[in-house]
Amino acid sequence: MAQFVDWDLAAATAGALGKSGPRVSYAEATEVVGDLRRLTEEAARHVADYTGLRAQVSHPPVRVVDRRDWAAANIAGLREVIGPLVGRLSGDKRPGALTEAIGSRLTGVQAGTVLAYLSGRVLGQYEVFSGDPGQLLLVAPNIVEVERKLGADPRDFRLWVCLHEVTHRTQFTAVPWMRAYFLGEVQAFVDASSGEEHLVDRLRRGVGTLADAIRDPESRTSVLDLVQTPGQRAVLDRLTALMTLLEGHAEFVMDGVGPQVIPSVDRIRAAFNRRREAGNPLEKAIRRLLGVDVKMRQYAEGRKFVHGVVERVGMEGFNKVFGSPLTLPRIDELGDPDAWVARVHGPAGPLPSAG
Repeated sequence: MAQFVDWDLAAATAGALGKSGPRVSYAEATEVVGDLRRLTEEAARHVADYTGLRAQVSHPPVRVVDRRDWAAANIAGLREVIGPLVGRLSGDKRPGALTEAIGSRLTGVQAGTVLAYLSGRVLGQYEVFSGDPGQLLLVAPNIVEVERKLGADPRDFRLWVCLHEVTHRTQFTAVPWMRAYFLGEVQAFVDASSGEEHLVDRLRRGVGTLADAIRDPESRTSVLDLVQTPGQRAVLDRLTALMTLLEGHAEFVMDGVGPQVIPSVDRIRAAFNRRREAGNPLEKAIRRLLGVDVKMRQYAEGRKFVHGVVERVGMEGFNKVFGSPLTLPRIDELGDPDAWVARVHGPAGPLPSAG
């Protein structure tokens, strides 16, 4: 089957270019791993109690990883999804023709460069590509590095991170159709492309632009601009609405549970928000190219939507958002909780339960 990216080369590149984490002794590293596993379980109890959502499918235990392992896990997931899509796009072309056309080795180096950069930034992730229902990853070196830079209490900061990431795991395990819906939208995004060569060329340019920006942060182009065709805009709107909901829900839960169980949560939130807003020119360029600036707006807009709905119909009423793909918010409803409540609950909507 034709290969869009030389994934083995991408993994090797990510491993070679990825920066080492903060200095910790073996005993400290062991303690961090154990702490994060324990706090993940604690966070799961808090999230379940606060949201009323319970896992409906079994899931693997949290994986506490280093930067190299995080990159490898994402490469494995991308290989699972991108490989079959490109194989389908290649159709009846002779073996190797598409690979030669798009330069899989070049794209592998570029993809590895991007993943090496991201591996030093991501604190945690619910990775859904590589298997059902997904896998919770916590990147221990990055968590330790950020908590030290913020001067945060380690236990408090680690639990704060776990609350956010466990909420994402809960979204996918308490709502069993969520992963299939998300992957289906990714498939629809590909299907809405205007042609095989057009899509592959755009994807390759997107990866290349990101890799170039890591070396030269002067570009003003967004990867979203590169990969989007007119026919894909409706799909992208649905994906944007979904991701805004999921990120906003995680922020809402984090901020709702935090004050009850994390004594220094206000200080952590203020310091972390300053970290998000700051950054050197390279970091700002990468955020723009990756659409992270959009993601940061998603945190705020999504949280405001969730808050608005819970305020109107309570947590149980909000949870109807997870009833089916039809009850997910439309992109225009994210700024208008009343519109979502009216569509899903009826014009009057239920009153929030007492307490």
